[in-house]
Amino acid sequence: MNIFKLVFLELMHRKSQLISGLVAIVLGIAVIVGIKTVTIHSEIAVAKKLDNLGANILVLPQGANIDDYYTADIDAPTIPMEYVERILTSSLQGVDNLSPKLTRRIEINGKKVVLTGIMPASEIASKPIWQTNGLQGNELKASCSPTKTENQDNGYKDEKLQRKVIDTLDINDCLVGSQIAITLSLKENDKITIEGKEFNVDKVLPETGTIDDDRIFAHLTAVQELLKLEGQISAIEIMGCCNAISDGLLNDLRNILPDTRITTISQIVATQIETNGMMNRLSFVFLIIIIFVGGISIGNYIWANVNERRKEIGTLRLIGAPKSYIYRILLLKAIVLGVFGGICGYILGTIAAVYLGPQVAQIEVFPITIYFWYSLIIAVVISIIGSLIPAYLAGKIEPYSNMQEV
Repeated sequence: MNIFKLVFLELMHRKSQLISGLVAIVLGIAVIVGIKTVTIHSEIAVAKKLDNLGANILVLPQGANIDDYYTADIDAPTIPMEYVERILTSSLQGVDNLSPKLTRRIEINGKKVVLTGIMPASEIASKPIWQTNGLQGNELKASCSPTKTENQDNGYKDEKLQRKVIDTLDINDCLVGSQIAITLSLKENDKITIEGKEFNVDKVLPETGTIDDDRIFAHLTAVQELLKLEGQISAIEIMGCCNAISDGLLNDLRNILPDTRITTISQIVATQIETNGMMNRLSFVFLIIIIFVGGISIGNYIWANVNERRKEIGTLRLIGAPKSYIYRILLLKAIVLGVFGGICGYILGTIAAVYLGPQVAQIEVFPITIYFWYSLIIAVVISIIGSLIPAYLAGKIEPYSNMQEV
């Protein structure tokens, strides 16, 4: 009788012990798989929502500050448009979109207005409220994700927060903020003269509660010509992956553009990093707990089996079986339990995650196949660790002890 058949017969002979041993591993692996599956999808959902809030990195001239950016100071310095090309041609990872802007405060009909030049093909219109006003475009794919291998939707999609770009904005068209439209009595398709040039009001933007309500947006090239600042911009807004920012994206940008001031809109970045970090820490804590509890459960099962089989073990030693043979029997039994426990645990955990995800986290959850292999590895490792001490003690059972008991 070979060792595999011996282990199989032993497991089948003690079905109650087999079930109790499997339950510990199955439940442990199910908890790990369920938590990690929901966590991954939750991180993706949070990352996408936060990514879609807007730009989170600002590239400003060295002498400028945040106040200049928001107040559109007419004397604020500028940077060359060529800086955009430097970023685009670099090998930086985590830069989702660039939006160069030229902003100045001007007067129209005696009213002070903020004029902002934008590049229509790259201007971020991810603010959901803009989307309701007909500004549609190609969806931008966010590179931000919890891990490099999970750079995909995994079933999550929020239609209200799909980042878009403005496809077209004619050189003679402009977009008008809601407050400016009221102040200047403008509506769509009206004409407006800006710095001596006539523009058509293509859209009146809905109220956003931000400085966009007091802006007029026109094509960057047209604004540069009007202000006689050809090839110059006030700032570059960047949609950066928050994970990449935490990994040093800002320093990489500073190396490419050393004579600029690069800062983050910290609320968006900090919220993203803090949320992802909390979820990862929670998953890690649960993993440690399950390994500890699972290892003890398997250890107790193997040790109980050793005590029950002391006579059989002594008999095997009596007929010449070495200690290594006893070790192999018990470790093989633990591996078999680990394999079956890992498979069943993955299936149970995935089903629980798919069912509970929408109920608990309000997100749609799909199976993550890579976790099948992780489940097998973790379950087998837990089983082996739990069986090491009982196997060692079983190997110390001497043949004469069996004879004394008889």
